[in-house]
Amino acid sequence: MRIIDPHVHVWKNAPQFPWAPETTHPPAEDATPEMLLELMAANGVDKTVLVQVIHYRWDNSYAAHAMKTYPDKFMGVCRINPEDPEAPDHLSRWTEEHGFHGVRLSPGVGPAGDWFAGPLMDAIFSRAEALGVPMLILTGADRLPDLAAILDRHGDLDVVIDHMADCHPDQPDKQQLLLDMARFPRVYVKISHTWSISTTAYPWADIHDLVKKVYQAFGGNRIMWGTDWPVCLSKATYPQTLSVVRDEMDFFAPEDREWVLGKTALRIWNFPE
Repeated sequence: MRIIDPHVHVWKNAPQFPWAPETTHPPAEDATPEMLLELMAANGVDKTVLVQVIHYRWDNSYAAHAMKTYPDKFMGVCRINPEDPEAPDHLSRWTEEHGFHGVRLSPGVGPAGDWFAGPLMDAIFSRAEALGVPMLILTGADRLPDLAAILDRHGDLDVVIDHMADCHPDQPDKQQLLLDMARFPRVYVKISHTWSISTTAYPWADIHDLVKKVYQAFGGNRIMWGTDWPVCLSKATYPQTLSVVRDEMDFFAPEDREWVLGKTALRIWNFPE
């Protein structure tokens, strides 16, 4: 079974990779590809998808550097400024010139995220369709109806909802908004962030029923785990983010566990053997 981690972040305090001007409190400690590779090797993780961290905003240079340095281990998802009319061309540049396979948008659920329902989204989604790259969405469940409206116009696109749209066990209405997205056959869900949502200690058992609902709605071949390293380290170790799915969630059929831990990600990110 190939284990593929579809969600990590890397960064480094280095003058050649400056933080974005908006970043007022950059991380004090580095999270480098070399640190990640040691964790991958120790835990049997074969390949990893680097998701552009917000501290760099729209400059994806450090993730691009990591992919170029370790092309046999990493693929990457870039960020673009969703309020810039030139965003589609930026997506093309990062994809075609730097090898990124995917783009991430992070619309908030408040007024500051209303751009997600605005006129620029069709151009961005159309460009992602044309490039054949997936769209990752980091948002709360209340934004999912806006996503559904976009996908009614852009169905030829793989879309990944990160971290179960931050649904919580005591929010059945929000959970239903997430489960309703299963009607789109190319929508996937990361069952990551169980450690963040939970109010209990590892193995975060109060979240397992929610994961089971997502599994029943989407099927194993449309859900995937993810460490969210190093963000996870505030509440979970790297090994725990894997073992909770591999060893603790006993409701997965064995063949579906293979999908969740690797084969689903490989549908979207075509890593070499």
